[in-house]
Amino acid sequence: MKSSPGVRWTVGELAERFELEPHVLRHWEDKGLLLPARDSAGRRVYVEDDAYRVAVILASKASGMSLDQIRVLVDSSADGRRDALRAHLDELDRRQAELERSRHMTQHALECRAHDIATCPGFRAHVSDIVDGSVRGIAFLGGHR
Repeated sequence: MKSSPGVRWTVGELAERFELEPHVLRHWEDKGLLLPARDSAGRRVYVEDDAYRVAVILASKASGMSLDQIRVLVDSSADGRRDALRAHLDELDRRQAELERSRHMTQHALECRAHDIATCPGFRAHVSDIVDGSVRGIAFLGGHR
């Protein structure tokens, strides 16, 4: 993001810069994620540091973090930043295992000659942990294989 020192944005201008609605920035302020300065009339004034914080919030949300997790990440006075990041890494690992298993099963089904994949011995092996009860419900996507 290129901007010159001393650049200032209104809530609408900064929201537009990130293709957000202004109420999103106000909501993030209510959640403690943004702390914009105020002008003499009480209007929010955003500076370059605020723009970087918005970019960090958006990138963190895109990685699957909740606003509560992000607040811990951007609040220098909050304890637990490392714990929140470790928990997020654990969640990412779980989701990656889900995706890998799902991709493997889908690839097998795509290449399978059986018209009904439920009759395919290879595909059955992918879901045998559900059938034998070692995994319940749709939790089979949790990477137990």
